[in-house]
Amino acid sequence: MMPLLTTFDAEIRLPIAGFDARDDHALPGKRAAVVHLQGCPLACGYCETASRMGPARRGMVGEWEAIESLLAARGGEIDAVVFSGGEPTLHADLADAADACRALGLAVGLHTAGAYPERLEHLLPRLDWVALDAKGRGADFDRIGGRRGIWQRHARSLSLLLESDVPFECRTTVHWRDFTLEALERLAMTLADCGVRRYVIQPARLERCLDPAYCEPVDDAPSREALETLVRRLRRHFTSVELRG
Repeated sequence: MMPLLTTFDAEIRLPIAGFDARDDHALPGKRAAVVHLQGCPLACGYCETASRMGPARRGMVGEWEAIESLLAARGGEIDAVVFSGGEPTLHADLADAADACRALGLAVGLHTAGAYPERLEHLLPRLDWVALDAKGRGADFDRIGGRRGIWQRHARSLSLLLESDVPFECRTTVHWRDFTLEALERLAMTLADCGVRRYVIQPARLERCLDPAYCEPVDDAPSREALETLVRRLRRHFTSVELRG
């Protein structure tokens, strides 16, 4: 006799690119594991995960089952799982995986650039927290992300989050090849005007960028002190502004 299935495993196909057994910063206030999914529609020059992401693919049978077994085995050591990427909403089975995690008693978080608002809308009832990348303002989003037409999708995803009850933050990874200090401030103020209340600015790391040119320092980059001054100036427009990294 075939064993009874007690989870959603038989139908879930996700391409696993990495697994962090514990990350206390991935979802605020939670002890989270992070599941990295392979594939992304964007090509940000500063991307530090591109080397392990590879091309988008469908998950093989057994990939998700192995991750779910790891999550179940960690029992009281974690209380959340965060799906990251790449771009996790690229994958249609993500909602079923989120349901499987909730069945294990875990909170569910998502890191996304908002490229697939229809899937985000389907996911929102299953989510406890979202980090939404805000790569640029309007057409600058497309320039930085390396793909035309993405900024409109991102805007729809932001609207969905603003209309929902799911806690979220917006994040901007800043490489000074893409930004000036003034452009960063304009982006932050646009987000504040839209109703975003939690904002994180994180300087790009230069060690493993997708575009080798992004591994080189920018000669006229603003100083850390100038960036910290901007963050202080922005604080009156948000509930929380953090300079991370």
